[in-house]
Amino acid sequence: MAKTEREFFDPEELPWEPVAPGSGAAGAGIEQKVLSHDPATGNVTRLLRFAPGVETHEVITHDFCEEVIILEGELHDKRLNKTFTKGMYACRLPGMPHGPYATPKGCLTFEVRYYPNQ
Repeated sequence: MAKTEREFFDPEELPWEPVAPGSGAAGAGIEQKVLSHDPATGNVTRLLRFAPGVETHEVITHDFCEEVIILEGELHDKRLNKTFTKGMYACRLPGMPHGPYATPKGCLTFEVRYYPNQ
């Protein structure tokens, strides 16, 4: 099964849902809106929202590619001691470490996750 084909729609129609443990940044105050998902491949496009004051405590790595752009707020990488702000973009290949994060002001990102060679 592939991603569902959809014409333009308002993402506000979709609910925010908690991010499940084991799927990257997860925990209280971290929510997602899945815009599209392919269950056969695991490819996902989503909005990810961190409430103000959220902190994560683990370095994250995963087996998929992840492209992220910050739409609002900022994301502070505690390991790198760098703050990333609105408009900044990341392209993470499988195995690339990132995080843990702090979001004193909150953060909203747009993410595309996909497996290479699919």
